[in-house]
Amino acid sequence: MGKVAIGAAVVCGIAVAAAAAVVVHRKTKKSGRWVKAMEILKEFEEKCGTPIPRLKQVADAMIVEMHAGLASEGGSKLKMLISYVDHLPTGREKGLFYALDLGGTNFRVLRVQLGGKGRGIVNQQFEEVPIPPSLMTGSSDALFDYIAAELAKFVAQEGSDFKQSPGRQRELGFTFSFPVMQSSIASGTLLRWTKGFSIDDMVGQDVVAELAKAMERQGLDMRIAALVNDTVGTLAGGRYNNNDVDASVILGTGSNAAYVERAHAIPKWHGLLPKSGEMVINMEWGNFRSSHLPLSDYDHALDTESLNPGEQIYEKVIAGMYLGEIVRRVLCRMAEEAAFFGATVPPKLEEPFILGCYLLKSAPM
Repeated sequence: MGKVAIGAAVVCGIAVAAAAAVVVHRKTKKSGRWVKAMEILKEFEEKCGTPIPRLKQVADAMIVEMHAGLASEGGSKLKMLISYVDHLPTGREKGLFYALDLGGTNFRVLRVQLGGKGRGIVNQQFEEVPIPPSLMTGSSDALFDYIAAELAKFVAQEGSDFKQSPGRQRELGFTFSFPVMQSSIASGTLLRWTKGFSIDDMVGQDVVAELAKAMERQGLDMRIAALVNDTVGTLAGGRYNNNDVDASVILGTGSNAAYVERAHAIPKWHGLLPKSGEMVINMEWGNFRSSHLPLSDYDHALDTESLNPGEQIYEKVIAGMYLGEIVRRVLCRMAEEAAFFGATVPPKLEEPFILGCYLLKSAPM
């Protein structure tokens, strides 16, 4: 299963070539321009090639890194983070719960009423809120105050069709989709930012504590019950509906995977083995890198000019935040060398990240 998932993710790089190919089919008046444009596209397509033997090499390299990451902290490009989630939902859960999902250029707030065994999700509401670009590179207080204020507005709109148990404090599950070193189910230290975020004063801090302080400043009476990565959350959601789900993959703004590992197969785990005998592992596979990955000159240039050069290479090859930018760079070269859009390069095309790319958000398996 692991090799299939890894192979499927790498194949997504072909989507870049396909997207460029669709654009190339526009009519051109001069055959010379067409020929040059096709040469550029063909070169790019070859660089993105992922024949089955190469996919197997990538899969084998990732498996080696997985074992190294499970053996010790810092021993691999893959963090293989222990999530402290040793029990997954059964479908019998009951009550009102809130969730906050922060992991890209938008964040989501959700409330859900669970009806217990046989009833599933009785009612749910959610809102998606864009994050101003200035907050992605500002201060931690500014970011979390903005999020807490929007969360407070959402809670204030709670209707009578959502039933909170008398005397029970509202509980929040916090999905934080960045590399975090957890020390418990409800605490974790930010290791680094990804996906275009760069807030220096937050690195090394407990993200749950920062959110809790912002919520307190908003007068919001709510307990943060759990901190999970979005991939772990996707896995939990999949297990809620299907007891056979053991892994999940995110292909959205960024990319990641999580799966259920046997607890005794995690050498770096030094605590008591959980009663379930299992532990969910957050791979943080976006940081994977191998000489077998199909990297083009456009990939190398994008990485060099990014906020985190040399990091998150796998994510930069397959994730939605970067695929549109790769296509833009291909089109820019076509415009410059093949006059594909006429005598001049369209000004909009020279703006980095002007092209978006929308991918499947999550997939339990």
